[in-house]
Amino acid sequence: MENWSVDEVCNWLRERNLGELVPKFREEEVSGAALLALNDRMVQQLVKKIGHQAVLMDLIKKYQKQKSGLGSLTYCCETASPKFPEVISGKNLKSFLARYNKLQWTSSYALPDFPYDVKCILAEKKCPDHSTRIRIIEFLQADMTKYLEGSLYPNSQQYNIVVNALLQAYPFLDEDGNGFLLWKRALKDRFKYVRRPIEDDEQVLRNKCKFGHRRGQTRKLSSAENKPDDVKVQTEEEPVNLEGSAMDVHMKWLEQEYMKTQRNWKEVDNRMNVTIEIRRKMIHDKAPVKDILRLFPFLRCPYQLFREFQLLTHMDIYKKTVEILEIYSENILSLYVMRNNPINIMLQENVKQHTEEDILKHMKMTAACLLLPDVFGDDSSLFAAVNEEVKVPTPVLKVKNPFNVNSCEFALYVEREELAQLDDCTMALAALVAAFHVFDIPCPKRIHRTLNFLESLIFEVRSPTFLP
Repeated sequence: MENWSVDEVCNWLRERNLGELVPKFREEEVSGAALLALNDRMVQQLVKKIGHQAVLMDLIKKYQKQKSGLGSLTYCCETASPKFPEVISGKNLKSFLARYNKLQWTSSYALPDFPYDVKCILAEKKCPDHSTRIRIIEFLQADMTKYLEGSLYPNSQQYNIVVNALLQAYPFLDEDGNGFLLWKRALKDRFKYVRRPIEDDEQVLRNKCKFGHRRGQTRKLSSAENKPDDVKVQTEEEPVNLEGSAMDVHMKWLEQEYMKTQRNWKEVDNRMNVTIEIRRKMIHDKAPVKDILRLFPFLRCPYQLFREFQLLTHMDIYKKTVEILEIYSENILSLYVMRNNPINIMLQENVKQHTEEDILKHMKMTAACLLLPDVFGDDSSLFAAVNEEVKVPTPVLKVKNPFNVNSCEFALYVEREELAQLDDCTMALAALVAAFHVFDIPCPKRIHRTLNFLESLIFEVRSPTFLP
């Protein structure tokens, strides 16, 4: 390439669907040697479209990288190094260079130097908040881009290397055992966000078509897609998106498994882990809850709803809710303003019929749960519909005969449709709070103080909202 003339460079551009750049390259007399000498600033001046800039720089850097790889390979062969005893030529050369460069990248990667405030938070060995997590991901993405010499397409192994380095340096970030998947997913999402400005560029779309990507179409599941994510092979020229059809297979399996009476819960957990990225994207894009539940029906199961909440927040919401009701139920029932409340009157009438300690405790916790919005002066109809129909689209509890041991029923409704049946008031309260977070539903102002009180205790806020 160094000895190419301007005409040869122009032909090279046309072969790579960059024919639009030919007039400018002729005007500036860009020969092969000049092409290889271009830096980022020169490319920006020479090429207007960001997509063309990215493609051109990627091609130049790949050639330079290949050239340096050939130099090192020639040296190894000339010195008869025992590391490469076989003769490498033809088809094997490209795969050898790719593997050699990958090994070099693996052995040399080290975590970036995070900003001072982030380092202070990590030094405390506590799970960082949402904003801190975003900053960590941004620094990792920028650092990976430097290691990849400007490329925005890391492969799966490189994602694994970076996330493993992060969790080895800060093991507390993996406290629930799902940290690896969450950090890797967040890092991939960040790269997608950075790539977004060039995804619709005409040249990028042509390259995607060239390497097998078809927008709006899915391909048959290949043997490579059946492999774990860690061992999928990507082409160097352009990453091929294999996720679409694989995700369809997982979602179809979840739909079929949900219809069974005997379910493979371990496999359900695995497939819910794999599909969380597309699920969170649907929720972020404000897809109707009924469409999400149709594709992921296991979110109707309280266990999976709580598990999804834990993947997002690292909090065991059911355990926290039990603690809240056990601690605050007596205080709530003893408030003077609650004495003449219909819920409290109903409780007193039913308490007289029982003497068992467990039943009395259950009844008191149920009453305390249903009285929470009244304690804070909120609209109780946005919290629970007791012995009446649900009238609001936001998450709300439907409760029948709350103090009848034999016929009490609890259910969670979202968009006026039943989402899940629940065993008791504790599970019902945990499911209500989880639904707002899992489905990313804004909290109505008329119930805000009640949910703020619960969330401040669930997330262990330093200055929680106390009972009035």
